[in-house]
Amino acid sequence: MTAWLHQHRDALLLALRRLTATPLNTLLSLLAIGIALALPAGGQMLVGNALQLAKNAAPAPQISVFLSLEASRQTASEVEARLTRHPGIRSLRFVAKEDTLARMKSAEGLADVIEVLPRNPFPDAFVVDPKDEAPAAMEDLARELKKLPRVEHVQLDSAWVRRLDALLKLGRTGVMLLAALLGVGLVAITFNTIRLQVLTQRAEIDVSRLLGATDSYIRRPFLYLGTLQGLLGGVAAWAIVWAATLWLRAPIGDLAQLYNLSFTLHPLDAADSATLLGLAAALGWGGAALSLRQHLRDA
Repeated sequence: MTAWLHQHRDALLLALRRLTATPLNTLLSLLAIGIALALPAGGQMLVGNALQLAKNAAPAPQISVFLSLEASRQTASEVEARLTRHPGIRSLRFVAKEDTLARMKSAEGLADVIEVLPRNPFPDAFVVDPKDEAPAAMEDLARELKKLPRVEHVQLDSAWVRRLDALLKLGRTGVMLLAALLGVGLVAITFNTIRLQVLTQRAEIDVSRLLGATDSYIRRPFLYLGTLQGLLGGVAAWAIVWAATLWLRAPIGDLAQLYNLSFTLHPLDAADSATLLGLAAALGWGGAALSLRQHLRDA
């Protein structure tokens, strides 16, 4: 086990020496990878901030539950108790029909019309805040509430939620497509880098084989080289997105104030940052493995 760890340590140190042996070429490769990865990473950052802005600017989606006109106050209390115990409801508010009538009478132009009515035309109602604000989950909850006793009508305010969800899905799909295309570019860059390294180290590889080195031993430094190149390119991409976030934060904040919005542009969170670095390292390793499979045998 100790010998195996020493082999990996030596392979990692050798990969680092090969990276630093040609600093200009390494820097240019890392910049190319960083810029390529910064595009989908920046897109993910913008999608996340757009979601946060939409949640802050738009009203929370709600479900209005209207009881029948004949429902008594005791019936309303029973329905309220069932809604309170429902696991899919975060909070609710009871709107008495007397309060609705008083509010309508205070509205300009409606008082005279309401006064001639024989009875209160407004039902008792509940305004429900669901725990899951996804459109499909809200529709399922609305259908379930419709089945409660003495419930006449259920109104779901989810049109804007559907539009927002569709826009965010489109944004995420575009980011994933861009990430896939540029990920292929990262693999191609690593592929060519490892190919040149194999050609450069051909004599060393031949000597190692004559001395009994296994293919795994020969491949290991090149795999570390590809992984390090991808990982450092991911770090460069993260730095580019972070710098762009700081640069855009002030003008976007000023624009938000003009619309009376409290919004601050945030960089990639910890989960997205870890995903970026992990995928960059994995793509670098994949490009190195493909290149070794094709060119190491010939060397």
